[in-house]
Amino acid sequence: MHALALADRTPTTTRQHATLRPAEVAHAAAVSARYARQADEQGGLSDATLAALDVAGFARHFSPGRPDGAHGTFTELFDAAVAVAEGCPSAAWCGTLWAVHARYAARLPEEGRAEIWARSPGTRIAAAILPPAGRAERAPGGWRLTGRWSMASGAEWSDWLLLAAPAGEQPGAVRAYAVPRTAVTVHDTWDGTGLRATGSHAVSVREVLVPDHRTAPFAALLAGSPDPGPRCHTVPAHLPGPLLFAAPALGAARHALAAFTERMPAASPADGGAADALARSATEIDSVALLWRRAIGRADAGPTDAAAVARNRRDAAYGVETLVTAVDRLLRAGGGAARGGTDPLQRCWRDVHTVAAHGALRTGAAAQAYAAVTVG
Repeated sequence: MHALALADRTPTTTRQHATLRPAEVAHAAAVSARYARQADEQGGLSDATLAALDVAGFARHFSPGRPDGAHGTFTELFDAAVAVAEGCPSAAWCGTLWAVHARYAARLPEEGRAEIWARSPGTRIAAAILPPAGRAERAPGGWRLTGRWSMASGAEWSDWLLLAAPAGEQPGAVRAYAVPRTAVTVHDTWDGTGLRATGSHAVSVREVLVPDHRTAPFAALLAGSPDPGPRCHTVPAHLPGPLLFAAPALGAARHALAAFTERMPAASPADGGAADALARSATEIDSVALLWRRAIGRADAGPTDAAAVARNRRDAAYGVETLVTAVDRLLRAGGGAARGGTDPLQRCWRDVHTVAAHGALRTGAAAQAYAAVTVG
């Protein structure tokens, strides 16, 4: 495995203030769809796709430094992620994470936020925070960070990384550290079954000094804040998080359904098996879309307590399991051609399964959390 060279990129600047407007999102979806097969085969997003994601405003959606002073909603991000994922789930995954990680970085001290977003509100931020790895030792003015983290989606194309590591000698103390991409080595390790173009490679740093203003307690990134401020920056991370991680699977499932429908010949409706697969899977995909749209709305307006978090975790985990069932059925009914390495239905199947494997979408943990706040 070799290290990847630092991408030659200047943080995006744009005169557009609004983010994730329908026209720009549609453009990003079209561009990412055009390069989806290439992205899957080559294991990375094209420059055109990255530029389209920037123009759409994924990275700046939750930026605390937006020139218009506005703050994005979780529903806007969810809808945009689903739309782009219909073209390329890997592009949607990276765009969504750049938005989510801006929420985390907004928890840094004011001086740290100013440094990260000094050049552009569209700064791309990758993260490797779960599980924490490496080690950080106290140094004059900050922390000296060393370690290797197994996975950081989109790191190759990012400007900054958030890395979580144990802090000093205090047992259980973990902090998040913001490190410029220039100080990070990205190792060419990602070879996933699906989401192959996300660049979810291992990353490492060695003896990097992180000043105090670019670090915060790890728990502060995930916990809700009682402080006044935009809702997008104060709700618990697990209220919208699992739904946002799951959103690319919905887009991929819709693409799979469209691909299956398109290849059905005119006589196929007489084929009970194909017709049943079409109807059942379409119903399941539509049902998950309705369930998730309601759930993400609760992240924008509604309770933020443990019960609300558990309910959204439940809906995300069991919803993505339903999408796996729906797409599995389509692949089985799609015949031999659907199993070809470049077939879009097979690619969607791989992407849906890879999204469903994310730790935030495990049904067992979601069920336990839901039962804990519901029973007794």
